[in-house]
Amino acid sequence: MFVADLHLHSRYSYACSRDISLESLAQSAQLKGLDLISTADFTHPEWLQELETHLVQGDEGLHEYRGVKFLLGTEVNCVFRQGNTNHRIHVLMFMPDFGSVHQVNDKLRNFGDLSGNGRPNLKICPRDLVEMLLGIHSDAIVIPAHIWTPWYGLYGSKFGFDDYKEAFCDMSDYIYAFESGLSSHPAMNWGISALTNKTIVSFSDAHSSVRMGREFTVFDAELTYKGFVDALKNGSIAYTGEFYSEEGKYHYDGHRRCGISQHPNITTQMGPECRVCHKPLTLGVLNRVITLSNKKLDLHRGCDGFITVSNRYPAFINLIPLRDIISEVIQKGPNTKTVNEEYLRILSTLGSEIEILVHQEEDNLIAYAGEDVATMIMKCRKGTLSIEPGFDGVYGKITF
Repeated sequence: MFVADLHLHSRYSYACSRDISLESLAQSAQLKGLDLISTADFTHPEWLQELETHLVQGDEGLHEYRGVKFLLGTEVNCVFRQGNTNHRIHVLMFMPDFGSVHQVNDKLRNFGDLSGNGRPNLKICPRDLVEMLLGIHSDAIVIPAHIWTPWYGLYGSKFGFDDYKEAFCDMSDYIYAFESGLSSHPAMNWGISALTNKTIVSFSDAHSSVRMGREFTVFDAELTYKGFVDALKNGSIAYTGEFYSEEGKYHYDGHRRCGISQHPNITTQMGPECRVCHKPLTLGVLNRVITLSNKKLDLHRGCDGFITVSNRYPAFINLIPLRDIISEVIQKGPNTKTVNEEYLRILSTLGSEIEILVHQEEDNLIAYAGEDVATMIMKCRKGTLSIEPGFDGVYGKITF
């Protein structure tokens, strides 16, 4: 069994921290309690050179830096036209070795510039991308990323599809897993009949090292590349750690410029235009999930905070990053020196962040993290907090 966050970025991706390095990624992985992380951005030539220089290649399709296991992975933006519609779809892709990565990059240069954005724009449809990757290595993996995001999600309201098979066509059988994204949780995906038997994974999409692990997946498999692939194919997921979906920045419908945020039911009643400026609203994740869902699933939250649907599906648990909790308690910014010192102090006594947020007993939390932090962690597990949902690129606001 291993804990993984496989959607990350390097400093070469737009809108990402300039401080991201292999050192910071490895250090953060250890603090968070992650056993396996993505290298990210292997299409970028400068980052790839760093990876090849510093990573130690293992025999099992994984690589290592300062005791942390890395999987060769990246995200790309497929920009293409199908029928009369333009599409922009983000996908994650993974390969087991550098030789295969170089072959991938050699082919992808024909579809876009790899030296600019670490998350390159490629003029290729997802179906052709999958065929290309499998032609290079039979264990290549493609996972559609944050599938409900309006602008770049497979099911997104702006450039997406109503059925993933429309995008992948005869390659659909080689898509074993889908990333839920920050604005949805697994059960929202299982309500879609096409996804009922697919593996739903959760990763952070972190644009800085400190945001790693805000979502993660615990694989019930051996820590090898083959174990990873088999787990996706077989649905061998122990549980996932989730952002509160309401906190995601595309949960509700809305228009940021006009301050309009609303539940999809209101959109149904009033129409899809902003009532202030009359331009189209950005229809959020919840809207698309409601539109495409075929069934309603009953959720049950246990006393340990884990949410279950049935024995058929893995459990999941909602979390709020520990730095954010400490920030709320001491009323200092989450990236301040004061918060960081308290964060490291708590970890030094209680273990990794995931251990603290998910598993530590309340008495231990009170004794070593303080009553206020402990209370907030328990509220997170119980779901007893208020959230003003995110919309149109604005994160939701949590009130404890």
